[in-house]
Amino acid sequence: MEYFRNLSDYQSEKPTVMTLGKFDGVHLGHRLLLEQVREIAKEQGLSSVVFTFDAPPQARIRHKAGKMLMTNGERRLLLARENMEILMECPFTEEFRSLSPDEFVTRVLIGKFRARAVVVGDDFRFGKDRKGDASFLAEAGQRYGFGVFVIGKKKDAETGREISSTWVRQELLEGNMETVRRLLGRPYFITGEIVHGRQIGRSIGVPTINQIPPEGKMLPPRGVYFSVAKIGDRRYNGVTNIGVRPTVSGEGVTAETHLLEADEKLYGDEACVSLLHYERPEKKFASLGELEARIRGDIESAVRYFSECAVF
Repeated sequence: MEYFRNLSDYQSEKPTVMTLGKFDGVHLGHRLLLEQVREIAKEQGLSSVVFTFDAPPQARIRHKAGKMLMTNGERRLLLARENMEILMECPFTEEFRSLSPDEFVTRVLIGKFRARAVVVGDDFRFGKDRKGDASFLAEAGQRYGFGVFVIGKKKDAETGREISSTWVRQELLEGNMETVRRLLGRPYFITGEIVHGRQIGRSIGVPTINQIPPEGKMLPPRGVYFSVAKIGDRRYNGVTNIGVRPTVSGEGVTAETHLLEADEKLYGDEACVSLLHYERPEKKFASLGELEARIRGDIESAVRYFSECAVF
């Protein structure tokens, strides 16, 4: 997948089919749009394009960053897995914000991307003051000669409720990792470099790989999770603690994962840790001995969990 951030210098070499949105989480509803883009690209010989922003527009307008389900890098990773050819991660500048809906269509969709087809959700809004919507886009398509495909919300098979990033965030904040996984179509994950910790886990016989989640990434409740870590081409079942390590006066939120079947030094490697099940909240223990006993109990529970569940 080709990745671009500078819209002013960009010019598509061939006609495209585009989809536009924030794509936070790249959940099952988003993937419905991406599937339609792939089909049109194949049928019409077009390049597939995802147009999004480097930060949520509302964060730019209100000058306050909100927490997101994934980092921009994680979003890029998932969109590449969806076989999108081009990702434009456009800065939401004041100049861009001031474009009217018609200017956005003529300057961006047609002028920059040579759009022959555009795929959007039925709640899509664009242009200055969000005055453009799917109906405006469909009318513009008739005037300027590109197809518009408006896709309704995908509904959760279990509840019949419309899937949205807002719903995923609500479930994540409550630690409902099984529901989060169902809505995303995959587990929620944390990616990042394995960094040095204070070696507390190793000192009590339960070494961990440590990651520092980015500040803007939304995290589930602090506590213990059963997890799967992917490091290179290796996969490990694990137990992950998200929190500040109150028993040892830790500072800052970290993700510490004990790998059940490994004792390797993996510093500097990139890890993708998927959180599958919320076991218990983080707790401050009176001593390292009490902490060790509880961790070993968590490990025993994790072993049972993985022996009884089909994880992937």
